[in-house]
Amino acid sequence: MTNTLTNTANNPTRKIHSVTALNRLSRQLLEPHLPMVWVEGEISNFAKPSSGHWYFTLKDDAAQVRCAMFRSRSSGLRFTPQQGEQVLLRARVSLYEGRGDYQLIAEHMEPAGHGALQRAYEQLKNKLASEGLFEPERKQTLPELPRHIGVITSPTGAAIRDVLSVLQRRYPAIPVTVIPVPVQGTEAAPAIVRALALAARSKLFDVLLVTRGGGSLEDLWPFNDERVARAISLCPIPIISAVGHEVDTTIADYVADVRAPTPSAAAELVVPDMAEQLTRLQVREHHLGQAIQRRLLSYSEQLKHLQKRLRHPGDNLKQQAQRLDQLELRLNHIMARQLERNRQKLANLKARQPNPSRALQEIKTRLTWANSALLQQWQTSHQRASQRLSENAHLLQSVSPLSTLGRGYALITDAQGVIVRDSNDVQSGDTVTAKLAQGELRCRVLER
Repeated sequence: MTNTLTNTANNPTRKIHSVTALNRLSRQLLEPHLPMVWVEGEISNFAKPSSGHWYFTLKDDAAQVRCAMFRSRSSGLRFTPQQGEQVLLRARVSLYEGRGDYQLIAEHMEPAGHGALQRAYEQLKNKLASEGLFEPERKQTLPELPRHIGVITSPTGAAIRDVLSVLQRRYPAIPVTVIPVPVQGTEAAPAIVRALALAARSKLFDVLLVTRGGGSLEDLWPFNDERVARAISLCPIPIISAVGHEVDTTIADYVADVRAPTPSAAAELVVPDMAEQLTRLQVREHHLGQAIQRRLLSYSEQLKHLQKRLRHPGDNLKQQAQRLDQLELRLNHIMARQLERNRQKLANLKARQPNPSRALQEIKTRLTWANSALLQQWQTSHQRASQRLSENAHLLQSVSPLSTLGRGYALITDAQGVIVRDSNDVQSGDTVTAKLAQGELRCRVLER
């Protein structure tokens, strides 16, 4: 029996693919032949690397599929999916060649079921609140009486008619400029952002109204756009937001400096009522007139009182001249009396004063005696002091160490000048000083 071996590797009828080529072929077969599909499922294994692309698994009770959503698509979403969240995905079927995994490339994502927009609204609201965009410290104060009002809204809606009607009724003298923008649809948010920037650059307005009438959440959605919210927060002009009806609340309302429940209420907030101001001015004018009348009456009474007290200058001069004469007479009388008293005192003093020459002689005699006694006392004191000094000097000499040194003794001090009384006070090698009756010796201790 003969066996024949066949080299299959060289068989020209069999086409062999590499793994890379097989995966590419599979992807090319899948992508063109399967349409864009909508898939609902639960998010799991969600990953968001630094590239900005999203990778996750979409699953239901029985199966799962890998998904990818690239940054160009995920950046446009109003929310970020969370682990376990049920979503609705619009995607195309593909295959990841590197692993051979079947996957979905997501083009759009939204929370599944009713309330998707509401969840996106809550997410953005929480995000901006955490950044402090709603804090009262950021709010600007509205001008008491604006010089120029800007209104950002649709030029054909009911809101602008309400606003202009209220402004015309309350304070028609203030100029109003309408900056027209669409207030719903995809173009609305960018247009509102541009209008805010235009108003800021123009420097015409000192207050802005951002407003529109009521509508569904979808209709009001441009005012929940993050771009609009940040443009309002950065605007240097105070802004009143009045979007929808009183029950409607948008992100723009939270970020704006003042929120009004309706467009009409916003117009009432931005300007005072001219009729009320006129009434107040009339009341103030009346009160001011009464105050002026009271003041004039008071001044009139004061003038009358001063006129009664006012006299002719000639009368005052006559009275002053008479008073001057009286003072002169009194002065002469007082001076005469004082002169007489002084003369009397002088006479008394002369009578009581003894002979000055005899008194002077007595003083000289007492002075001579006192001088002699003082001299004698000084001589006695000097002799006694000299004697005490001599005795003390003799006593000091008898106890002085110098006299002892004169008998051949020496006074030993260490290097610090302290007297050495005990041989234990010094060590071998120390330097000491021996003070003699005449001079000193520097000595070194060899042994003790």
